[in-house]
Amino acid sequence: MDRDEEEFVLIEDKEKAGQQEEEEEEDEEDDYEEEEEVFQRHRSTGDDWEVSLTGSKKKISHLPPRTIGHTWQLAFSTSRHGASLKSLYRKLSSTDSPVLIVIKDALDEIFGAFLSHPLRPSETFYGTGETFLFMLHPRFKCFRWTGENSFFIKGDLDSFAIGGGSGHFGLWVDENLYLGRSSPCYTFNNCCLAETDDFRVMELEVWTFG
Repeated sequence: MDRDEEEFVLIEDKEKAGQQEEEEEEDEEDDYEEEEEVFQRHRSTGDDWEVSLTGSKKKISHLPPRTIGHTWQLAFSTSRHGASLKSLYRKLSSTDSPVLIVIKDALDEIFGAFLSHPLRPSETFYGTGETFLFMLHPRFKCFRWTGENSFFIKGDLDSFAIGGGSGHFGLWVDENLYLGRSSPCYTFNNCCLAETDDFRVMELEVWTFG
């Protein structure tokens, strides 16, 4: 049995020789499976869902060291608190914790952003290079600060934006937390986080680190 398995592996490797693109896709899949050990979706009643840690002491290599070991707390979700940016700002008004924004769109894709500081109304961009964008499902990929600019976080009364440059935002969501847009931006050199530039938000969660 072991011998057959070894022969199968050798044949598989031979067939994939020289196919760099497929190898990269496999590497991304491995990253995603690794993250799945930490990020999990739990469905409760109806369409409610949560993204949470499988264990409080699990480590995520992509998060800043200052967040490791802290308990994750669900500070806001559209299913529990309503689809309102003002409500989101209110829920985060009393914390200085970094936050993790997780979005599920109408195509069941999951993506979001880690913010060095909580969302709040602001006249200018704020935050630090700890901020990054990520894709979680169907594949995992992380987009870190490039150093090109400091357009990390911007909160308006009618929308919020993460990352920018040349009129494009890495992630943008409207005041009703329903319509969103993702475009390549200089801040993170990211691709579009969703399948299409414009997407509909089916669920949005914001997690803080206690």
